[in-house]
Amino acid sequence: MMAAALQTVRAESVPRTRRRRVPEQGSIPDRGWASESFRLSSDLLALQQCHAKAGWASPGAGPVPLATARATAPHSGQTALRHFAALDWLCQRLLPPPAALVVLAAAGWIALSRLARPPLLPVATRAVLITGCDSGFGKEAAKKLDAMGFMVLATVLDLNGPGALELRACCSSRLKLLKMDLTKPEDISSALELTKTHTTGTGLWGLVNNAGLNSIVADVELSPVATFRKCMEVNFFGALELTKGLLPLLRHSRGRIVTVGSPAGDMPYPCLAAYGTSKAAVALLMDTFGCELLPWGIKVSIIQPGYFKTEAVTNVNLWEKRKQLLLASLPGELLQAYGEDYIEHVHGQFLHSLSSAVSDLSPVVDAIIDALLAARPRRRYYPGRGLMIMYFIHYYLPEGLRRRFLQNFFINHCLPRALRPGQPGPTPAQDTPQDPNPSLVAAR
Repeated sequence: MMAAALQTVRAESVPRTRRRRVPEQGSIPDRGWASESFRLSSDLLALQQCHAKAGWASPGAGPVPLATARATAPHSGQTALRHFAALDWLCQRLLPPPAALVVLAAAGWIALSRLARPPLLPVATRAVLITGCDSGFGKEAAKKLDAMGFMVLATVLDLNGPGALELRACCSSRLKLLKMDLTKPEDISSALELTKTHTTGTGLWGLVNNAGLNSIVADVELSPVATFRKCMEVNFFGALELTKGLLPLLRHSRGRIVTVGSPAGDMPYPCLAAYGTSKAAVALLMDTFGCELLPWGIKVSIIQPGYFKTEAVTNVNLWEKRKQLLLASLPGELLQAYGEDYIEHVHGQFLHSLSSAVSDLSPVVDAIIDALLAARPRRRYYPGRGLMIMYFIHYYLPEGLRRRFLQNFFINHCLPRALRPGQPGPTPAQDTPQDPNPSLVAAR
């Protein structure tokens, strides 16, 4: 049926009188794999048009109103084609033709399979707990899930903060606010008890581990060990303790665990070691949960968002205070070796990178909804502009190109003060040939 619909769309979009052009004698024929990539792109567009005509929703987001599907389908198709064209461009220049065709065919198959995802489960009386709802993804997800009919338990740091007040004002009475700081075991225990009380009649269908912390942007040597511990306390140990505490309820409902991770846990982003290592740890933890909880019917997903403009990221005054605290805490020898201007340069590069952040958080919210309600949710979601291209570069290009790409995309270091020409201090180490016989060196 799908193949017939696809052929119909092709027949409507291609004039019947058009014939295949035969290359003239002496001309250079098109590369076969490039023609195949164009055909795959045409298939993607044709299937997207078929979905729009049938009134189907865009992939991964489940059934939505027909008007919404019609409004979003052309944009989704254009985005998919742009990504496919970028991948085609990379393959032409970096891979031999057979390998390029395999990569493009696999990408086309994945895209087509995701366009045909089954509808979402009904919301009914499902309850979900979301952490970190003061701002960002958590707040937007809480509002969207409440509007869909979920009973939402939203945890916040401050019950009278701006985020909590906004949720009270715009959400229904089904939404309950819980005060919880993941670094305080008593807060976690209290949230667990309140969750059991509020879900006595409905059960708990899902847990969204969204709360996270990144308090420093600096080289590892310049980052206090305390910042690593703080990130691990919130991003890893807090999520671990809360998830373990809710497992009895989730086992009973055969529900979902959704965790918001970060590409910084997969790639060595410059100056994000404290944050990235904690996100790498929680991703591995959730993969382990996914294997161990499969017999219980619990499905575990990880969201790896791209660069989005949340309040925590774009608070320039907060990042300025953190930079001043870092400068004040550094030992004199370390500050002398790197230089204050080095730290200022990193800080400026980070603030400049914020200009490329995306303000529309809906792709992440849609991924959370799909992970909660899809009959077969994905293990990984990658919402964000250009994220798949980044992963392609990270996994398939040489290490030097990967490093250069991350530096150009995020933070491109300058030389520390001690390594600059004319400055006293250590010089960069150079490889020198070692004499295989040290005794001869001594004799000379």
